[in-house]
Amino acid sequence: MTPIAASRPNIYTGSPLDRAVEKREDAAWIAAALDHAETLFAPVWRSRNLMRGVAEGRPEAAFVAGEAAALLRRSAAASWALLGLLGRQPVFAVDVSAVEDPLPLLPPGAGAFTDLRAVAGLLAGPEAAMLAHARGLMHWRSRHRFCGACGAVCEARSAGNVMQCTACHSSHFPRTDPAVIMLVHNGDAALLGHSSRFPTTTLYSTLAGFVEPGESLEEAVAREVHEEAGVQVGRVQYHSSQPWPFPASIMLGFYAEALSEEITIDGNELQDARWFTRAQIRDHHAHGFNLPRRDSIARRLIEDWVAA
Repeated sequence: MTPIAASRPNIYTGSPLDRAVEKREDAAWIAAALDHAETLFAPVWRSRNLMRGVAEGRPEAAFVAGEAAALLRRSAAASWALLGLLGRQPVFAVDVSAVEDPLPLLPPGAGAFTDLRAVAGLLAGPEAAMLAHARGLMHWRSRHRFCGACGAVCEARSAGNVMQCTACHSSHFPRTDPAVIMLVHNGDAALLGHSSRFPTTTLYSTLAGFVEPGESLEEAVAREVHEEAGVQVGRVQYHSSQPWPFPASIMLGFYAEALSEEITIDGNELQDARWFTRAQIRDHHAHGFNLPRRDSIARRLIEDWVAA
């Protein structure tokens, strides 16, 4: 199988932040950074990020600083975490989800809270990566307020990047679930499937699934393809990865070479699966089907295979 290189970086990768892990345990530095007038805060409200220019079709990340940032931090049950350094400028995420209407806490013209996925194709790559980082970390924080070992309350440590149990002192770290996503191909044809979870009835995409305990990535690819479509695969080639904080996954992209052609659909996973030629995919609208959204690694796998 000839290697197919990634044509460009995936959306949500390429963050300009230095994660500054060495600063997380420096309490004095963190305290000074939190109170510094030029420190930037990326607000998150109920899994939405603060942005400007959305209505005009030119979205950009919006940050707050100074007194406005202090007001957000003092809001009801606000949690925060250090994201890293933008140059020498600290950047924190702050979750204001406990507030019913966070806009009065923001300065005039600060922007509005928007679903990141709705604008990812328009948002600059580095900004999309920073906002995805903030969204994913705050989602994890909101889901790990209690210890998974003993059930006691957890408290934030390591500048918000660790949750520690107040009873048994277990440390809980941000969770990212590995998921394989693969384009199965056989000569000039690629296997695409349609799931009932898709937003439209004409959408066809690559197959995907979560990695199970004790399973290699290649084994996960082979298992998921066989479970969902009944197709046997041989060689598996890595393509690229994509953080996918919707809510907490890392998508690991592969190409898989089919050893069989007959499709047997698992009705619990897919409603339909078909082989599509490169010509059909290039002119997919004329053939009555749609491809996945452009910010997804699924679309990148398809486009790079078609162009290879």
